[in-house]
Amino acid sequence: MSIKNFELLEKILSQPTAPFREKHVITVATEVLKNSNVPYFQDPIGNIVIGVNSKKEYLNLIQRPQPTPLRIFIAHMDHPGFHGTQWIASSPEQSQTQLKIQWHGGSPTQDLVGASVWLADGQGWAGRGTLTEVKLKEPKTPEQKLLHSGTAIETAAVQITEKNRILPKNPKALYGGFWFGKTHWQEGELIYTKAADDLVGSFAILSLALDYFSHNRNMSARKKAHKNPPFLGLLTRAEEVGFIGTIGHFELGWLKKSKRELLFVSLETSRTFPGADIGKGPVVRLGDKSTVFSANPLKVFTTLANQSLPQGFQKRIMDGGTCEATAAVAYGYAAIGISIP
Repeated sequence: MSIKNFELLEKILSQPTAPFREKHVITVATEVLKNSNVPYFQDPIGNIVIGVNSKKEYLNLIQRPQPTPLRIFIAHMDHPGFHGTQWIASSPEQSQTQLKIQWHGGSPTQDLVGASVWLADGQGWAGRGTLTEVKLKEPKTPEQKLLHSGTAIETAAVQITEKNRILPKNPKALYGGFWFGKTHWQEGELIYTKAADDLVGSFAILSLALDYFSHNRNMSARKKAHKNPPFLGLLTRAEEVGFIGTIGHFELGWLKKSKRELLFVSLETSRTFPGADIGKGPVVRLGDKSTVFSANPLKVFTTLANQSLPQGFQKRIMDGGTCEATAAVAYGYAAIGISIP
């Protein structure tokens, strides 16, 4: 990885994010695209479309018949976390010392009381706290019911232990997630972070776009005259609570006007499994917890992986969770997936 790309990765990993609270990631992404003269725009949902400057260019691209499919690389900018709901105070002196929260997305279900969390708002990092009064969502499976284990955090309280500045009066302006001492750090060749899922996928799409358009600008005018972007990037919001950004984009109806084949490529960051190990290369993701992906594109993708990374990739159904390829398949689009364990 180049120094420039590594600096971009660090900058993205340094941002606070949670479902519907992707503002700081969006700011970094749009600033780097703008500064590098990479075309982009935001759709009405707030997703970032990379590769074209406007809805008009987007529609022109997908309505122009081409012999090859348009690849739409998709990743999300959120990570499971919480939103503040109300301040808890037994006296005026204790105002803004304890925050009631609502959790959004998945979470661990054990050893939660006393766990460290970070707090942020529209201005940036706001402080630290610890979880108390944790309530889990109702168990769903027979195993969870037997163990009296919920599926994820539903609500909790955060005891504020550190303030970076005066906190907002409106508790709903605050959000957060689990804190591990730093936003990211490196031990040997491994990078640890508070939220790889899916800031690493977002970084992969951004770095690809930066490299591609930088190379394209160096091409001769004659070659560029007939050069169309071979891919688009789609960085989405609120994936962790039901693919909200992805579904919102599909529901705009723009893609129904396409006259060329579309192929969605999900770039995810997933927990390790046997056959999907850290350090053994990216995973050709055959499917997720909900569904397998499109067979013919997967065959082409696997062949390409064998040619370009004969000893450096893995292949597996990553069934620990779902990803945006599932949403694409549900809407009738061809989809495949890449996962970084």
